[in-house]
Amino acid sequence: MGTEAISPWMTRVIVGGAELDGFEQPTPASSVRLLLPSEGSDLVIPTWAGNEFLLPDGSRPVIRTLTPRRFLPDRRELHLDIVHHDGGALTPWARSALAGEASDGAVSGPGRGYGIPADADSFLLVGDETAVPAICQLLEHIPDVPIQTLVGVRHPEAVVDLHRDVDEQWVHIESGRDLGPEAVARLASRTIDDGLHIWAAGEAAAVQAIRRHLFSDRGVPRDRTTIRGYWKAGR
Repeated sequence: MGTEAISPWMTRVIVGGAELDGFEQPTPASSVRLLLPSEGSDLVIPTWAGNEFLLPDGSRPVIRTLTPRRFLPDRRELHLDIVHHDGGALTPWARSALAGEASDGAVSGPGRGYGIPADADSFLLVGDETAVPAICQLLEHIPDVPIQTLVGVRHPEAVVDLHRDVDEQWVHIESGRDLGPEAVARLASRTIDDGLHIWAAGEAAAVQAIRRHLFSDRGVPRDRTTIRGYWKAGR
């Protein structure tokens, strides 16, 4: 396992090993599940109990869904960019790896990704910090057309290099607020051309506000959007 500090608020954890032989190359903005050890325990692979994964003692395992930022099959490496946040099991796991402390984990996947529409004249990519890995991945695959990004971050230091010359907008979202109102306000002030495709992801309530504005207020066809809730505030 290796690590890299992407920003003070994001750590890249590199997992690898022979178990990644045969792992499929992820499509852009796809997902993997990361299994973490339960607190105070070694990593135990759960079993499928019909509608959920369970550990031998009947408890639920600690599983998080992440964007596989990059997969290097020749090196058997899977790169996972993890946003630091308060609470939960994922941030301590990433920080322990960054500190050089060995920590077990297992991955499964990848899940479905985003099929980049060939007929798009331009793209708008919207999200919070959890969507940054997917946005960076999409920017590596979208062809040479106009692209605008709108990303909400909790700290100015959370702004990262997108590695492509696009129209970037970074919005500082104060603690206790979400990206939804700011994103809706900015969407309301812009023209949405017929050839524009919109991809948005992040906190569930925020992307629901974006979805409601695009579909109900603006009448944007659903087939010109991809909107995904990644997480829920307070959980």
